[in-house]
Amino acid sequence: MTVTAPPHPAADEGTPALRLMNLALHGLFFTLLAVLLVRGVVSGDLGAAGLTTAGALAAVYAAGGVAEQVRTSRLWAGVWFGVVVLLWIALTLLHPEFCYLAFPLYFVCLHLMPARWAVPAVVALTGVVVAAQAGTDGGLTLAKVLGPFAGAVVALLTAYGYAALYRESRARQRLIDDLVRTRGELAASQREAGVLAERQRLAREIHDTLAQGLSSIVLLARSADSALLSDPVAASERIREVGRTASENLAEARRFVAALTPPALDDATLVEALRRLAVGAGADFHLEGEPYPLPVEAEVALLRATQEALANAVRHAGAARIAVSLGYLDDEVTLDVYDDGLGFDPEAPAPGSFGLHGMRERVAALGGSLTVESAPGEGTAVAVSLRTRAVVAQ
Repeated sequence: MTVTAPPHPAADEGTPALRLMNLALHGLFFTLLAVLLVRGVVSGDLGAAGLTTAGALAAVYAAGGVAEQVRTSRLWAGVWFGVVVLLWIALTLLHPEFCYLAFPLYFVCLHLMPARWAVPAVVALTGVVVAAQAGTDGGLTLAKVLGPFAGAVVALLTAYGYAALYRESRARQRLIDDLVRTRGELAASQREAGVLAERQRLAREIHDTLAQGLSSIVLLARSADSALLSDPVAASERIREVGRTASENLAEARRFVAALTPPALDDATLVEALRRLAVGAGADFHLEGEPYPLPVEAEVALLRATQEALANAVRHAGAARIAVSLGYLDDEVTLDVYDDGLGFDPEAPAPGSFGLHGMRERVAALGGSLTVESAPGEGTAVAVSLRTRAVVAQ
């Protein structure tokens, strides 16, 4: 294990459990030092030199937690630990009982150094403890040798367990960071998808309303201009129609801002709105079944599909007959718009193809289906089907 700075009471690394373990280890050092100092003072075995050395050891050890150079530089951390060990050896020579401080120093050594250096350093510290024990009453015994080495083994096993916990903590933190980053990326993707969906929705709305209205205004203006000299009454009627269409388009534009329902549905039912559209386009209107309330989204979809199909039939098909059928079944609403015009190939790009695509997307968003049957010279049939249960679930 490799750590760039020594552990100290002020260290703030890893999880709260690791920080608590660090504090416990350093608390053990200062507790042992205090107990041994009190014992030495009470017994009278610790003189002024011992007190001075113990005070210096405590001060230097504590400095590891506040000195910025020691906290951030491996070189200064090594110097710090070397001074701590020298002071400890000096104190142990003055009073052998201070050799017990080796146990917390084992952990500092193992935490500070790479494994290839830490293990020999622990063995060297253990040798100091054994040498100190040899100077105590009774001389060197087997117990005085095995005891320090057993403590060193316990320290090694504990330190490696600590290292495993630290690695697991770091891996878990990396996983959390990855999850947070992934969640941010997902949120950004969802926002982008929402923006694209809104753009498509606005494109459909503009095509189905403003673009069609402006196109009608252009056609009506041309018709009025052609009839201005030959038929002033008809020209005047076309001009009034231009004004009415422009007013409706203005209302549609305001609806975009206010997010309201289409003006055609403000003061009329869906059946009345579709009947009005059919009459305006010179088409026949048929109602099948008993009308029942539908969600606003469904009514708007059926209204827009009718507008698009009628606009295509009037502008492009050259139809002699157009029919609009609205059917209310028990669990389904159907709309059919048929014309006997020129027809086209549904698989090939054609005028109004964007409108057809927009209609399909709008209907599909409500769980319905839209089909177009046509062929060159055979007219066109547009069929919309919305299951009422699917509509209500939106």
